[in-house]
Amino acid sequence: MLSFSVGMVSLGCPKNQMDAELMLGKLREAGIPIKADAALADVVIVNTCGFIEAAKQEAIETILEFATLKQEGRIKRLIVTGCMAQRYQQEVADELPECDAVLGLGANVDIVDVVNRVMAGGHVCEFPSRKCWSLDGKRVQTTPQFFAFMRIGDGCNNCCTYCAIPHIRGGLKSRKLETLVDEAKWLVEGGVKEITLVAQDTTQYGVDLYGKPMLVELLKELCKIDGLRWIRMLYCYPEYITDDLLDVVAAEEKIVKYFDIPIQHASGTVLKRMNRTGDRAWLTDLMTHIREKVPGVTLRTTVMTGFPGETEADFEELCEFVKDVEFDRLGCFAYSAEEGTKAAAMPDQVPEDVKHRRADLVMEQQARIVEKKNNALVGKTLTVLVESFDRYAECWFGRSAADAPDIDGKVFFSTQTPPQPGDFVQVEITDTLEWDLIGEAVEA
Repeated sequence: MLSFSVGMVSLGCPKNQMDAELMLGKLREAGIPIKADAALADVVIVNTCGFIEAAKQEAIETILEFATLKQEGRIKRLIVTGCMAQRYQQEVADELPECDAVLGLGANVDIVDVVNRVMAGGHVCEFPSRKCWSLDGKRVQTTPQFFAFMRIGDGCNNCCTYCAIPHIRGGLKSRKLETLVDEAKWLVEGGVKEITLVAQDTTQYGVDLYGKPMLVELLKELCKIDGLRWIRMLYCYPEYITDDLLDVVAAEEKIVKYFDIPIQHASGTVLKRMNRTGDRAWLTDLMTHIREKVPGVTLRTTVMTGFPGETEADFEELCEFVKDVEFDRLGCFAYSAEEGTKAAAMPDQVPEDVKHRRADLVMEQQARIVEKKNNALVGKTLTVLVESFDRYAECWFGRSAADAPDIDGKVFFSTQTPPQPGDFVQVEITDTLEWDLIGEAVEA
């Protein structure tokens, strides 16, 4: 029997990370050793992202780095899977001959067989139907022990004109509620205290399986799990945020008061071209309503500049909206024209320098909003989930309920009683640092 180890590098979003964890689960179940440092493994799997141009470039650069290690004899085999492989298929295999296997998403379930085949000298190029793609199974948790992402569904039915996800991952595919509750219990038994629910659109969870959205029902079941402290949701589409959802978030102590709502723009004209709902007035009313229904809520959004046809007036409307609403968290990126999407073929494409200048201006404006909001927290005490110790800053750091993992800011704090990662501590805020907060632990 062949003896070898496997390492995984997963790029992109938490949904992609869930695919990686499922593949690692199959490898571990087969008894194949897994190396935390992929460069020390015999076989390296690069789980790619292919959502926008920057992600594709990162994927290619990562593949080429490991191809160099392979050429030097430091690793033996190189496998590529994930969104970029699914999207470009044979093109990836042809352009990157250093890869021993290129796999579509449907082939992830066969990862053990693929690894064995390439180690035996084979070359694998397989792109089975997405119907073969499984969202369930045993996982190897790659996040710190105390928090985990949980994918409640994947794929998307929204068909935004700029987005390639439906082409890559297909339509909405929800997981059974009972399966999710069992997985959450397993995570908590392993030490997880915070679970972040992810999908392309969490608010549409269950529509394909149950004929109606089931996010509220899922949240209620998760809140019954002993030992689970925080439940967070990402990717809530604005048109599907109901009063029932707001009520359960407001009422349940375990659900953090945090909404991530990717609106993309505020101009009704631009939103219509994006195949998105609403306009500035509708979105403003929604954000006001959420804040009224869920006191103390943190609102996060994502916006895009430079969408085809975006005029200076459209951009100014977006800036005015962002200034008026004062989102607690906001990310902005320049539009990326993706092959196969309707937006890529639209007239009036905006020049690259204009897209990026506009994005920079939005983030400069948001920085001022965050500075004001962070300054208002000085002197207040926050509950912080401890993540680790920063040996350079010589202090601990973690996140408040207002900060999602790997996305938002940190709370850096000093303490006389060293905590453990995963502990919850009370921190009095004493200062700010750009997007982050600085404080001192309140000693018991």
